[in-house]
Amino acid sequence: MDPERAPRPTILPKSSWFLALAVLAAAAGGVDGARGEPSETTTTTQHSDARAPVGLAIEIDNGVGQPLQIQKGQRFYLNQIDMRASVDTTQDEGVSTLAHTGDFADLRWEGTRLVDQEFVLLANPDETFTRRRFYRAAAWMDARSTFALEQRDEDGRRLAPPLVVNAGGEEHRRARDDFFVRRLRAIQWTFDCRTSTDCAGAQRFTAEALVELRYSMHPDRTFVIDPRATHLTVTWSLNPDRVYTIPVTHAEDPPFAYGFSIDLDPVTSPRADGTYAPGSDVTFRITLRDGEGQRLHPEGWLPTYNEVVVGPNVAGIQYYRAFFDPTTTYYRRKHRERMLMSQIIGPAQDVQAVRSIIELAAFLGSDDVQTIATPEDDGVYAQFRIIPAANDLFGGAFDPAHEGWGRPVPDSWTYHLPDHAQPGTYLVTIKGRRTYMGEDIPFSRTIEIQVGTPRHTTAHLETGPCTTCHTGPSALGTILHANDNRTACAGCHAPLGFELEGPIVVRTHFIHSRSNRFDAPLTKCSSCHLTEKSIQRTSKAACLSCHQSYPPSHVDRYGPIESMYVGVGRESFQSCTSTCYTNHPGSGLETGYESQR
Repeated sequence: MDPERAPRPTILPKSSWFLALAVLAAAAGGVDGARGEPSETTTTTQHSDARAPVGLAIEIDNGVGQPLQIQKGQRFYLNQIDMRASVDTTQDEGVSTLAHTGDFADLRWEGTRLVDQEFVLLANPDETFTRRRFYRAAAWMDARSTFALEQRDEDGRRLAPPLVVNAGGEEHRRARDDFFVRRLRAIQWTFDCRTSTDCAGAQRFTAEALVELRYSMHPDRTFVIDPRATHLTVTWSLNPDRVYTIPVTHAEDPPFAYGFSIDLDPVTSPRADGTYAPGSDVTFRITLRDGEGQRLHPEGWLPTYNEVVVGPNVAGIQYYRAFFDPTTTYYRRKHRERMLMSQIIGPAQDVQAVRSIIELAAFLGSDDVQTIATPEDDGVYAQFRIIPAANDLFGGAFDPAHEGWGRPVPDSWTYHLPDHAQPGTYLVTIKGRRTYMGEDIPFSRTIEIQVGTPRHTTAHLETGPCTTCHTGPSALGTILHANDNRTACAGCHAPLGFELEGPIVVRTHFIHSRSNRFDAPLTKCSSCHLTEKSIQRTSKAACLSCHQSYPPSHVDRYGPIESMYVGVGRESFQSCTSTCYTNHPGSGLETGYESQR
């Protein structure tokens, strides 16, 4: 393959005995932690006991386990399971084809129903459009189930007691559930819709079913993979006749350690008082490191996009990959998007949701930094920088002759502070993801700079407390982007012309309204909104979090719903009423708000 040419992106590539098994595993002592004693017979390499346990991520696609190379003697806990079954068809059959064809054909599909639908806003290269339909409530999706992971040698002999993890059910989490995120779904993709609202006559479909389990709730349940193991086997209690095989190789002395961190440093020195002047250019540099602090790239440069996607990518650095493995908020694999990007936003006391829509042209132009928000339009200033630069990253996807995917990627860039920047504390954030030898983890870092004043300022967040649910292994500093500083979210999460659901407020509403594991009543806005002021800017995007239909008066005024996220179009982010929060039954914000809390 020509290293200066990237591959062309495609949207998608073409029971009770388990409970007894779990009891046997705990009794045999093959797993550390609350459900078993440590095994004293497991062979480890020198110093392995000093290593922190690593979260293991496994993937099975259409019945085939993706190979793992691991460090010999490393201690793991099972942190992520991704399974997928798919079938290509020429008939519009929803996802019913999956009930009799493919890897999940033996599952119980009764009860399946269509719950959401969304078109991809950008046209395909042939000027057609893509529609996604999302299905839930199949019996297998709602059922509680377990997975058993076993180690075996080249002759198929079991080398250790099985590790059995509980996937839980669709209802509220229980203490014995092993994963914070549990999403079992089916999706129908239609690739040749003639418009962005009409798929009549379409003939190119893919039906897929997904199992997404991640963020271990019991990372103390650790194990070491025996150095004699040539493969792991995975068995699922809902599909017990299928045994999935994952090839394993062991690295004696790998070039890097597990773990991931990113240093974020200003290259431009501040003034004598420690501040930067409005109108200044401030350059920042990042350094990606493994868990022992070793550099993952030479100083000055990061790998090209081609080197990351096609290889070699020995260090496990990741860039945006949704060209090949498309992601969808809540419904499909957002953890695998793997965007490496930075933002600046400020001043902190003015931070709020960004509602200005960023067009695709801004990503394809010559600027490597995009201005996302201005004080005049959004009440706050924000820029972001995608790595590789947006024009190289997206230009390479849309133009077969584009050489952006083969260009060197610098490890520094420059933000421009506006000439009339409001004084205060500005937040600069970097977020990314690394996949290395079975580990798939995020990392974020936020630093502060002072602009125009040495006086530190803080944000006035009027929603929360997220820690009601996000605690311990599911804390915001562990899941998602591993970022527990919510002030730093708004700059990256802005509405894009090709992805209107970008704002953090839209995604937060949507995810929590779709999850059956969110405990609070959806109508009770005061569960998360801390002040009356915080909900006075009601928009259609907020309403669509819970409502999937409009009353006739809304249809007459705004038209029918076209987007499951925001309603119709760009006007959806503008405030459409000042009364919903005062007359919405059960909101907790109707009248006398403070006295009701």
